[in-house]
Amino acid sequence: MLDVKQISTHKDAFIKALKKRNFNAEAIFDKLLKLDEDRKQTQKQLDDTLAESNQLSKEIGALYKQGKTDEANTIKEKTGSLKESSKQLNHKMENILSELKDLLYIIPNVPHELVPAGQTEDDNQEIYSKGDIPKLSHKALPHWELAKKYDLIDFELGNKITGAGFPVFKGKGAKLQRALITYFLDKNTDAGYQEVQVPLLVNEASGYGTGQLPDKEGQMYHVTGDNLYLIPTAEVPITNIFRGDMVNESELPIQLTGYTACFRREAGSYGAHVRGLNRLHQFDKVELVNLTTPEQSYQMLDNMVEHVKDILDELKLPYRILRLCGGDLGFTSALTYDFEVFSTAQDRWLEISSVSNFETFQANRLKIRYKSANQKKQLVHTLNGSSLALPRVIAGILENYQTDEGIKIPEVLVPYTGFEWIK
Repeated sequence: MLDVKQISTHKDAFIKALKKRNFNAEAIFDKLLKLDEDRKQTQKQLDDTLAESNQLSKEIGALYKQGKTDEANTIKEKTGSLKESSKQLNHKMENILSELKDLLYIIPNVPHELVPAGQTEDDNQEIYSKGDIPKLSHKALPHWELAKKYDLIDFELGNKITGAGFPVFKGKGAKLQRALITYFLDKNTDAGYQEVQVPLLVNEASGYGTGQLPDKEGQMYHVTGDNLYLIPTAEVPITNIFRGDMVNESELPIQLTGYTACFRREAGSYGAHVRGLNRLHQFDKVELVNLTTPEQSYQMLDNMVEHVKDILDELKLPYRILRLCGGDLGFTSALTYDFEVFSTAQDRWLEISSVSNFETFQANRLKIRYKSANQKKQLVHTLNGSSLALPRVIAGILENYQTDEGIKIPEVLVPYTGFEWIK
């Protein structure tokens, strides 16, 4: 979340920047800053009341020692009134802080100056593209038909076991998925990321910490009996490893990668554009998470973009990179680059990765700080990126690598699959 002091200092600039998101912050900022003034005044009243109460307590003790019981009892009556006042002021302070937090939770991150203005995904800026789109024969099939033809993925069986959006991978389809996971993790660890395995369920504090709550509560599976949430991305548990921590600047950057299943309700998603692997309720993804200093975070973002580009270059899939406009930018992000692979049989682009810099937005919620060389305590910058989300990568491989003889496996994956063709 944003910091109240920053909002006060940069109010007009923040209002202008948030308009890129089509978010009118003026009224909410005014309410927020008035609440903060109430907080300061209430805190002063509380401090003064407690100080007076403490001073009187010392006087009462001294009077009792001097045998001046009547005077001590007279003053003691006043301390009772002060204790009641402090109790009421504490209660008022709790309400103000709760209201402040609730307001801060609904304000999105301030977009970076590079974020273009725009309403929808149609206004995103293409900044890079690579790879030739294969010319397929007239017999070319979309991935869901290829999956059925070669017995790779059973969507109906998943529907029987759980429901729509929970496919069953079989045979070479399952092995291709496992090969991709291992390949992605190897690429990430070779680049200096430490691999971690994390829980698939998180508590409410973790959801609020990375910004999924309350913004995306409707998209998350909630285990109500234990008040836990199935993770929508490994970003949530991995980043929360450091919740409340103070790290030394010498430890930064902290670079972690992890594979998890991910769960998203995707309520209201229907139609041909969500067919097959295009959109699932459960899917596998390998994630990158970085913690670094403000001075290094945008260089780190560029490094992450280059890293994902390298993976897609090795897979030899046609792809493009988009800089998201304000209207399409995620709630917690200051700047996001989306990677899309071209689905040849569907004749459309499919998002396969988002690489984002959240600056201090998550760290402020999570209270992740670092101590610099001069012992100054500062919030870290957090970043994350998909490296990669598997379903649409598999869709891209099946469709773009299909031939009349079968589906050819990308060369870089053959050591992981143990086979060159799906026939």
